[in-house]
Formats: sequence, C-alpha cells, structure tokens
Amino acid sequence: MDQISEGGPRKNFKFKELKVYASTEWLADNKKKYRQVFDRYEVSYVYAEMSFYNKLFDEIDWDISVRLKCFSVQRGKRKELCELAINKKVSKYDQIVYLREGWGNKNEGTFWKKGTYYWEAWVDDFKQASKYFYIEDASEPISAENNPYLELKSLRLYEGPFDDISEEARNYYKAFGSEDTRYVYGEFVFKNLNEDQKWQCELFAKFYNGARELKGQVVRLQSIKKDEEFITITAGWGSNVKGSWRHGHYTLELVFMDHLLAIIPFEVGEEFEEGIPAVKLPHKKQLMVMAPDEDLSETFEEVLGKLDELIGLDEIKNRVRDHAKYIQFLQLRRERGFPEEEDINIHSVFIGNPGTGKTTVAGMMGKIYKKMGLLSSGHVHEVDRVDLVGEYIGQTAPKVKEAIEKARGGVLFLDEAYSLARTNDDTKDFGREVIEILMKEMSNGEGDLAIIAAGYPKEMYHFLNSNPGLKSRFNLIYEFPDFMPQELAEISKYAATRKGIRLTRGAKNRIEELITEAFRKRDRTFGNARFVFDLLERAKINLGLRIMRKRDIAAVPVEALQSVTLEDVENLSVYPSKYRPKIPVDMKLLQSSMAELDQLIGIEPIKKEIKELVELVTYYTSVGKSVLNSFNLHTVFIGNPGTGKTTVARILTKIYKALGILERGHMVETDRQGLVAGFVGQTAIKTAERINEAMGGVLFIDEAYSLTAGHHNSSSADYGNEVVQTILKRMEDHRGEFFVFAAGYPENMEAFLKANPGLRSRFDKILRFEDYSVKDLFEIAIKMLQDKGYLLAKNAEEHLTGYLSFLHSYRDRYFGNARTVRTVVDQAIKNQNLRLAALPVADRADHQLITLKDVSEFQANTDQFVFNKNRIGFRSSDR
Repeated sequence: MDQISEGGPRKNFKFKELKVYASTEWLADNKKKYRQVFDRYEVSYVYAEMSFYNKLFDEIDWDISVRLKCFSVQRGKRKELCELAINKKVSKYDQIVYLREGWGNKNEGTFWKKGTYYWEAWVDDFKQASKYFYIEDASEPISAENNPYLELKSLRLYEGPFDDISEEARNYYKAFGSEDTRYVYGEFVFKNLNEDQKWQCELFAKFYNGARELKGQVVRLQSIKKDEEFITITAGWGSNVKGSWRHGHYTLELVFMDHLLAIIPFEVGEEFEEGIPAVKLPHKKQLMVMAPDEDLSETFEEVLGKLDELIGLDEIKNRVRDHAKYIQFLQLRRERGFPEEEDINIHSVFIGNPGTGKTTVAGMMGKIYKKMGLLSSGHVHEVDRVDLVGEYIGQTAPKVKEAIEKARGGVLFLDEAYSLARTNDDTKDFGREVIEILMKEMSNGEGDLAIIAAGYPKEMYHFLNSNPGLKSRFNLIYEFPDFMPQELAEISKYAATRKGIRLTRGAKNRIEELITEAFRKRDRTFGNARFVFDLLERAKINLGLRIMRKRDIAAVPVEALQSVTLEDVENLSVYPSKYRPKIPVDMKLLQSSMAELDQLIGIEPIKKEIKELVELVTYYTSVGKSVLNSFNLHTVFIGNPGTGKTTVARILTKIYKALGILERGHMVETDRQGLVAGFVGQTAIKTAERINEAMGGVLFIDEAYSLTAGHHNSSSADYGNEVVQTILKRMEDHRGEFFVFAAGYPENMEAFLKANPGLRSRFDKILRFEDYSVKDLFEIAIKMLQDKGYLLAKNAEEHLTGYLSFLHSYRDRYFGNARTVRTVVDQAIKNQNLRLAALPVADRADHQLITLKDVSEFQANTDQFVFNKNRIGFRSSDR
C-alpha cells in the first residue's frame, strides 16, 4: 500500500525512504524505532521521517521545502488530519538528510483511535511517497506482563531457500550445519487473543551473532481476520549461497509492538541437529521448549478420548483418568477456599518392557496436564543417563539443570532411569548426583515440570529403593504389561494402516501366527508393539521386491501396490535365519598357524588335541557335513599362569580363520572389568558391545571365573551372572557367528563351569595346560635369550638349570611358569649389561654371552620367598 512517486524535478536530491515511528528515543546511526502498527494506549505522537540523498554533497548549501500530510482512512474514504511544512537549509556536509515531524497529543491514548492511517511526503508540489500505519485497540494496554493481542504457542527453526518452503517439507533443527545452510527461518504460531475484530500484526525477527551484532532483521506485516484462532508467521535471514553462516552461537529475537516476545538461541556448526530449541521468555526465568500441539484446539475430554483409543492398556487408561479426575477435585477444593498442605504431585514412574506404550502415554500425560493448567506447554523432553551424567567432577549438575530447563513447561521423560542407580554402596557414581538434583527439583524447584522415570520392572524397583526419598516423590507408579497376542494383532492392523499397506486374509493369518510364536518365546527384551511394526516393515519390503520383479511394472494396478499377500510373509520368521558365507580353506594361513603351534615348547597334549580337531574339521568340510552342527568350538582354557593359554588361543583363532569357520578371525581380549558395568541394567549392554566387537571372531575372557565368584558382595556377583546369562543367550542366538574362549586357573574354572548349568553344555571343549617341566622351562629360557640375541656360557647353563629346578620343586598354583622364566631372563640380561658397562670399552668382549657371574644372583635358597613353604611327604623327581 506504500507508494513512491517517480515524477517531479529532482535536481538537488534523490528520495530515499519515508518511515513512521512513535518513540522519540534515539538509536545508533541516527535511527528511530520504525514501526507501522501501534497500540492506541501507548501512542501520543506518530512521526513521519523523510530521508533523501544530497546530490550537492560537498559542494554548496541549499534550501528545500517539504510538506508532510497525514490522512485517516475510514470505510474507503480518506480524511486529512494535518499538513506540516518543513523549510530546511541542507548543509553541503550532509550526505543523507533526515526530515522529521509528528502529529498527535502529548497524552497517550487520547488522540489516536483504532484505524488505518498514512503519511504523504511532498516536495515542490510533487508527492514523493506515502507510508501506511495502523492504530490497534485490544480494549486494554499492552505491557511486558500482559499481551492482549496474542500468545506465543509454538516456535521452531528450519532451513530453506530465499522463497521459503511449504510446511510439509520443513525439517526442524536446533543446530545448523554451516556448509549446507542457506536461510535460517523461524516459524511462529500464536493464539489470537484479539479475535473479535480484524487487526494488523507487525512482527520483527532480529538475528544476532554471538557478539550481539545485528546480522539481519525481517519485518512481517500480516492482516489478521476476525475469528482467526491461530496465527502462523515465518521469517528468515541468510543467503541463497550455502556457507554464508559461520560457525558460532546466534540468537533470533522476536519483537511485537516494541515488546520482546522471545529469544531463541541456536548454533551453527559442523552438523544439523534435529529438534526444537529452548526459548527464553521475558517473564520466565527458565528456558522453555515451545513445541506445537498436534491440535491446539483440543479440549481436555478430547485428549482423554485419544488415550482411550490406544489399543490395550486398560488398567493404565483407568488409572490415568482417575488421576486426572482427582486433580480436578483438588483444584475445585482450592477454588472453594479449602487449604491444601501439599502441591499436586504429577511426577510418576512407568514400569514395563520395551514397546508397551510408555513414551506414547507420557506424551498424552503432558497434554492432559497442560489442559488442566498444571503445565504451560505439555511437550516431552526425552533423556537418558548419557544426556545427564558427566564424565568428570562438576560436569553432571550443569547437564541435569540444562535438561530440566529444556523440559520446563512439559515432561522430562527419563528413559532407563534405573541406570542412574548403581550398587547401593557406590558413592562415587555421578548417577547418584543426578538423582539428588532431580529430587531437589521435585521438592522445591520452580515447578511447571512433570518428571516421568521409565524402565524395566526389576531395575526400576531397584531404582526406587536406591534412595529413600524417591518413593515419596514418585508416588504414582504405572505398570505397563506386555501386550496380549490379540492386542498385538490389533496393533498390526494399525501398523499396516500407518505403513500404507493392506493384508490379505492369508497374510493376516500368517502375521498373527508369527505374533503368537513371538509372544510364547518372549523374554524381558521382547519388543511388543515395536516387534509388530518391524514385522510389518519386513512384509512391506517383500511386497516391494515382489512387485519390482514383474516385467511390466507400469501395468501393475494401484491396489497391488498396497496388498501384502501370503507370498510376502510366508518366509518371515520371529528370528530371521542368517546365512553364513562359504569360505574356502586358506592352506597358507593354516600351515603357518600349525607351524607356529609346533614351535611352542611343551604342551604336547594340547598340540595333539588341536591337530585332531583340525583333521576332523577338514574331513567334515570335505564330505559336506556341517562343522558348526557337530561342534560348538567354544573352549575353556584351564591352567596356571604362564602356561601359554593366551598364546594358544591366538593361534587357535588363526587356525579357525584358515579353516573358514570364522569370517574375520580376530580375537577380542577382555576380562571382568571389560564386561561388568557399575550400574543396574548396563552390564548386559556393555557385554553385548564386547560380543558385537567379537562377531566373526573370538571373545577371549581372561580370568572368567571372576564372573561367577562372590566378588566383594552379592550385588557384584549378580552383575557377573548377568554377563554369563547375556553371553549364553548370544552363544545360542548367534551360533557359529563367534566363539567364546574362557581362561583361568584350574580350581577356579571348575567352580566357574559348575556355577551355571548352561556353561558346561556350551563349552564342549576343555584344554588343560599343565605346568612346564624343568626341561621345558630351560628350553623356554634359551629361546627367550636367543630371540634377544644372547647365548649362555656352559657353566651359566648348569647354574640356571639348577635354579629353575629349585623353583619348579617349590612351585604352587601361583607359580608363573614361562612368566617366571621371563623375569629371570630379563634380570640376567640386565646384570650382563651392567657388568659390561662397568668395563673399559676395550675390554668389552662377547656382548652376546651370558656368563656365570650374570646368573649367580639366582640361588636355591628358600629365604627369597615371601612366605616359606613347608611341605609334607615326598618330593617327586622331574619328569
């Protein structure tokens, strides 16, 4: 509606702009607070500002006469309110000239009435431009605490081109990737509080960088219709050229009628991060996530109706509805003057297996609480242990407080909450700090928050018992049972609709058979609704593959593109079968591995067993028999320290790889510490991670007996048993995909195998490593010396043999075998090096010779033992 004239003489100037403002406050660069929409109650004078370029800049001074006229527009007719003449001498030093004048009354709200107005600027009887402005009246003045025009309901950010994108194509982010970002847009949804009349809404979107420099400003002027319930406005800043946004922190500030509505911080970095940013509202101390409701006009009863539409969960529905009604009762009592000592408690615990609807119900609880006035936004902010616990001292509290502020106004959904509660005597875990901060927030925090803690049944009861204050804060406990087969069948119909497919009768019957089979085989990890959705997704994939195999795809009817038949689902299984690749025998690797085994000193029985196994596997492969159906190949290595268990395990892994039994043929070495986590529920995850690393190879567990021993306390032993149970299940579920080698000392490993009935049946091969003989120990010593380039003098050989015989005769179950020999060899080499270093250079001969003097410190004297070992009976001679 604004106009700029192209006519008239312009010898001395070039018209620039005509703007409107109401505040006399001066801003930087000789600017004012330019606007087009004003509230009646806050405006006294409305000013016009005409600016032009001085063509005679730096030449001469000159005079100009300007007339500013103001008009009101009522029902299509205009009425002149004033004509203001301005005569000004233009200085030759002014490159841009500003002429300002206003009209009104010094008393706010007295002169200007609701309506449409405009200013005109005239020079020498030629109109230069016109500028419209609007006076609005919402029956009460606008202020920082009270906005009678609109209420911010939703605020999201997205990326797009200069000409914006449709709502359906928008992806919402809280962080942007600098290389691919063009324009950063804000999408703002308001509830129209002035809906009984038509009015003009003017919104300023100001983008600032981290240094608070104005990057850009967008002004949106939008006409709001009468009875228009919600207002959606978008505004963006940037460039169509990708990469114009630098790494850093930015803010988008939203201003309406000179009042700040919201500050939206966002980050530009390496990658995009989907989500909704937390928003700072002027009247709120904490940040809030302004997430949109699915339906802003929903009533309380309609939200409860959607809860009732969920399949199954009858007990949960009844309890939620009763809880909501009781809250309404308490609110009614307060309205009638009844004092209530305690605040209304809306914190709760959701207990159940995966896929039982916990997250879905949590979202509905947020909506219910919002409709009841207990929460301001009702959104759900989901977190787990990783989002809350810091790695170092001092990092946890800020992370928890940030999560709380992001959830403020809605629901903080704490998934796998039990992972915050380690063993009751563990005071060093940062998860305990999280619990204490959450309890403080629930007791005397700022409010406007519901905390819902969710997880598996057993672990969640441990979580509640881990701190005496948790049960009193979480006094609402909802137990989500596994869905029944008939309920899962109903969910499959819903899933089919969601995925845009239709099941034929045969396909429907087969899907229900699979659901019943999965229900019967279920354990605590059963996915419930997630399992059903995955099943339907696999059916849809098979449908697509069947259609794409047709020769004339263009002739396929539309109905066929959505019809899942029995053919698409008959080969589906609860646990899809996995096909193993046929890997040929690598003779070169097999020969080198067997040669490496032969070179090992001693352990002749072990070598014999492995050679027999290789011959059997080779035979079975040659006649087409399945090796994995005949042998488990999970192996127990029993022996004292230093008897070669780890070395043989590595060689055996290479042999299995050479035979084509293992796909990758690597060995992942771990122990109790690498498998057991310090908090409930995470041990199985940690163990599964190690097993996943070992897939296609071998998982070697050193000191495996420590998993079943009463390690420090019963809770710790339970963690070890959790490891064993996890490994046994994966050994069965992934038969032949990886092997487990468990190693340890003889007495301890016997106890390990007896600790769980499933262990001995899974480990059908046991390799027993006997202590080395004196002859073996001496050969090992000679080989170790030769590998380092040393030789033993004859008298040194005799002395060392005697010393090793002495150690062997006094050995017990802690005797180090080859490890002890390595210690002796390393000390002898050190003695030789020190002896030669003390000699003159000319006298340093035989650098490779270990003499008697170098080994003389090794004496057959029991005083060197920390504890003297008394013996009863006869000492056996060396074999």
